[in-house]
Parts: sequence; C-alpha cells; structure tokens
Amino acid sequence: MAQERKPVTTVKLQKMKASKEPISMVTAYDYLTAKLADEAGVDMILIGDSLGNVIQGHESTLPVTLDEMIYHTKAVTRAVKSAFVVTDLPFMTYHGSLDTTLQNAGRIMREGLSKGVKLEGGAEIAHAVKALTQAGVPVVGHLGLTPQSVHVLGGYRIQGKNSEQARKLMEDAKALEEAGAIAIVLELVTEELAEWITSKLSIPTIGIGAGASCDGQVLVFHDMLGYEPDAPAKKFVKAYAQVGLAIREGIGQYVAEVKGRKFPAEQHGFKGDNEVLQYLYGTAVK
Repeated sequence: MAQERKPVTTVKLQKMKASKEPISMVTAYDYLTAKLADEAGVDMILIGDSLGNVIQGHESTLPVTLDEMIYHTKAVTRAVKSAFVVTDLPFMTYHGSLDTTLQNAGRIMREGLSKGVKLEGGAEIAHAVKALTQAGVPVVGHLGLTPQSVHVLGGYRIQGKNSEQARKLMEDAKALEEAGAIAIVLELVTEELAEWITSKLSIPTIGIGAGASCDGQVLVFHDMLGYEPDAPAKKFVKAYAQVGLAIREGIGQYVAEVKGRKFPAEQHGFKGDNEVLQYLYGTAVK
C-alpha cells in the first residue's frame, strides 16, 4: 500500500518553486473526483467556477453562485487528505466592499473547509488580496484570460501578444505578489511572457495554455480525461484518457442488454427461502 503523503502547504508550494519542482493542479467538483485526484498525487486541487461549464452546462462561469461553490467545496474537502485545496470566488463576490469580500471568503473557508481562495484580476483587486491575506486567507491570483471578464476581453483570446498587454500583466503580477498572493494562475498567456513573469516572481506561477516555463500546470478534470468526446479539441489541453467514450459505450451496452432482457441475469438476482415461496405461491421448492 502506498505511503500516505504529507499535506501540501503554502510553505511546501514555495519550496517547490525554489527547488524547481513542478506543481501539478487539477480541478475537481465532487467527492469521488477529488479522492481520485488526491490519490493520484496531485499537489493542488481547484474547485473552479468552471463547474458552470462542465457541471451545469452554462456557456460561461458567470451564473455560478457562492452557495454553489461552497456546496462543491464541501464535497471535495471531505475526500482530500494531502492536496492543497483552493476555491474560486465567483463573479462579483469580491468587487464590492472589503467587508463583503471577507465575509464571502470566510464562508468558503469556514463552511467549505477550503485552504484558500482564487480571485481573477490584477492591480485593481490587490487591495482585496491584501485584506484577505491579513485576515488569514491564502489567495491565489489569476491573470491573462480571466473567464469572469470574458465579455470585457471580447471572448476567449490569447493574452500578452503586444508590449502594452505584456507590461500590464507584469504590473498586475507584481501587484498581486506584493499584496500577499501565494501563487498566480496564468491562463492563455504567450509562452515568452509567462516565462518572463515566472522568472520575476518569488511566488509560483501555475499555467494553463501558458507554456512549459511556469512553475506548475493546471487542467480542467473533464478536459484532461476526455469527458466530452465530441467537443472541439483545445490546443492547450492534452487528453490523458477518453472517459466520455467509455461511459457512453458502457451505458449503451446496458441499454441494449435491458432491451434484450439479458440484464439482469440469474447471477444478479436473489432467491427467496421456502417460507417466502410458500407464502407467495402456496408451495415450497424441494
């Protein structure tokens, strides 16, 4: 039996950057998914508001509520023994007063038992990151393609393709670091810019579509395991399994066997004793 891992902490994550040990991160939204990811050795688990897409079927993350994030966080944290669990603060839950931001993050930590929260944005939310950090809440930043701002960005577009964007992203990364963030996710950022930002920060960067120079990588669970077999391929995703095909084929076989009266077979049922048979049919089987 594999030896149980020690819990991953903020100190461990910092040491991993310093020693150039890559950090692995995946999303999870339920108990069994989180359990499997944790047992597989993942370092960080993100309860992402991407659940709006892959669990709820929305076109964006915007409809996801705080209560829904807490619900899924509860399921995940019941399963995890080692990985560092982070939960997204959903759309418009950290852009008002600091009191409201602290209250919302506090609910995720207190009710969901998450170890930290993730916020999208740069210098404009640094004051919130600082307040959360001072209150004892570990914060992961998120720069580049920020799904909660997809309509402002004009769609799902590569970020950092010109000098102005590059300068702004570096300024935002530095602002988050100075505010106390423990790590920063870089999404759909050009490889050169991601490498530059990573080299200038003392905290880890976690890339998704940002090249191999980040301190770690994150993928959405359903993307990396091929849960939606007919979905268009994403260039920055590698599918490590084709779970969707296996599920569809398995259910299809079940339907066929039910329709053909092949399931359940004799070995799937239970026989009554003579007393029950006497009661039901008025006779016992010898």
